[in-house]
Amino acid sequence: MPEMPEVEGLAQFLRERAVGRVLSAVEVGAISALKTYSPAPTDLVGRPVAAVVRHGKWLDLTADGDAALHLLVHLARAGWLRWYDTVPATTLRPGRSPIALRVRLDDGAGFDLTEAGTRKRLAIHVVGAPEEVPAVATLGVDPADLTVEGLASLLAARNQQVKGVLRDQSVIAGIGNAYSDEILHVARMSPFAPTRGIDADGVARLHAAIGDVLGAAVAAAAGRPAAELKDAKRSGMRVHGRAGGPCPVCGDTVREVSFADSALQYCPTCQTGGKVLADRRMSRLLR
Repeated sequence: MPEMPEVEGLAQFLRERAVGRVLSAVEVGAISALKTYSPAPTDLVGRPVAAVVRHGKWLDLTADGDAALHLLVHLARAGWLRWYDTVPATTLRPGRSPIALRVRLDDGAGFDLTEAGTRKRLAIHVVGAPEEVPAVATLGVDPADLTVEGLASLLAARNQQVKGVLRDQSVIAGIGNAYSDEILHVARMSPFAPTRGIDADGVARLHAAIGDVLGAAVAAAAGRPAAELKDAKRSGMRVHGRAGGPCPVCGDTVREVSFADSALQYCPTCQTGGKVLADRRMSRLLR
């Protein structure tokens, strides 16, 4: 799933190429991805792109006019943005491809919003203000604005596992499964650590890890074409997606805990005092 660094990279990519251009056409390829109907996507046509920003994992393209409109996109797990210097001339046919939306600019360039797989969760909204989308209105603090004191308050206010807090978009906006694994590895903290048991030193380590991991990932994404952002994310991972391989810090084997529709990875030596966490899915299979 694209997370804060990749979405920030996409926002920067689009700012450099789309701001100042006029939206010449907007074609819907997947009605299921469109979550709003008024204003219609075609109401964006003829408007100049005024800005492209990020809200957590949401991409926000602002189209200027008497009253600005926002094209808000959540790429979900399998969504992505495909850029064209020259958009194909063929008309988009709904239901015949993974393309959910095609946006054309007045210089012939543009982009598709695509979604792979059968579980369609990509969400597209056309609204007058970002806050009209409940998932945006309820976003928590952006990691860039998170202080040590603020993090301590957030953790103390909840009684749950720390990985769950990092992934909760209403608490901290933009961190998902992959970067929470990376952050906890750098912080030398178990993903199952209870939030109220994290002492001041642990809070400081976690705060520093959030800044270091996301800062490095944002820097790695900066200036890259949209097509390269996924590979840049994968290549920068220490433990996420690396189960069975060596920890880059201590050399221990990276372990995995599987859930119904996701998995986490961690290093026992660095994070759990050498303890191997129970893999609940494997435990059921071995009974």
